[in-house]
Amino acid sequence: MAAVTLTIGIDVGGTKVAGGVVDDSGTVLAEVRRDTPADDVAKTRDIIVEVATELVTGRRIEAVGIGAAGWIDADRSTVLFAPNIAWRDEPLRDYVSSAVGLPVIVENDANVAAWAEFRYGAARAADDSMVMFTIGTGVGGGIVLGGELLRGAHGIAGELGHTLAVPDGHLCGCGRLGCIEQYASGSALVRFARAGARQEPARATALLELAGGDPEGITGRMVTSAAQAGDPVSAEAFAQLGRWLGMTMADLVQILDPQILVVGGGVVDAGELLLGPTDRSYRESLAQRGRIAVAEIHPAELGNNAGVVGAADLARRR
Repeated sequence: MAAVTLTIGIDVGGTKVAGGVVDDSGTVLAEVRRDTPADDVAKTRDIIVEVATELVTGRRIEAVGIGAAGWIDADRSTVLFAPNIAWRDEPLRDYVSSAVGLPVIVENDANVAAWAEFRYGAARAADDSMVMFTIGTGVGGGIVLGGELLRGAHGIAGELGHTLAVPDGHLCGCGRLGCIEQYASGSALVRFARAGARQEPARATALLELAGGDPEGITGRMVTSAAQAGDPVSAEAFAQLGRWLGMTMADLVQILDPQILVVGGGVVDAGELLLGPTDRSYRESLAQRGRIAVAEIHPAELGNNAGVVGAADLARRR
């Protein structure tokens, strides 16, 4: 019987650094969490080292994988740009490797989550391909083709949230107008709900009650709670988000024809409120293509562990 191998996965976000020791079955054996000082590059780096060092102590670890929100270079070594942490051309791999004395890889956070779902989660039945959309404040994504993570020539493939949805539409944080992130994200959900509450307050009573009567006080959690309680405006906000997401998925199917589509991120906790309209829009947008076998949509299964598990597994496969 082959010996069990242990690697460390570290998920770096704008508010926290989560690390875990992961075995080759995808099981997290030990965990450590620290807050992220997002505006302090040096301190963030050192917290990553601190987490890795604590997890290494007393264990035989083969390698460390780090998942970070941002653009990672083709060598999986440098964070070229991070939206929520002040990293610009940050040589993170070499810094952490030197500090902990182990091989290190750095990968985009949505990519590591997609890889985790492909290997151990909602897409584990796929042996070749999947596409994952992560729906949170923004829209992230990861693509697996031929059993390998698709990274592109420069390491920055899979930015599914920054494909065009509406020419000259809402300004996106990336600088473009009309990205799908502006129509299929948690931020878009809130914008849809606030607009509906302003225009039809009588149909948003549950939602406005949660927001103290002020449409500008509406949050994503409020929209989910109100929709679950039957609030029409909140349900319609989810329907709008699902419509845009389903159309985008149909476009990806035309291009890639993956085996499975996965939806993850915080908004997926709404369940059928999101997945129902997404699936309907997806199938309507496929038109005649929907008459033949196409990828089914599955909710992500690994939740907050996806980043740690995916980063650790990619480090094992380095």
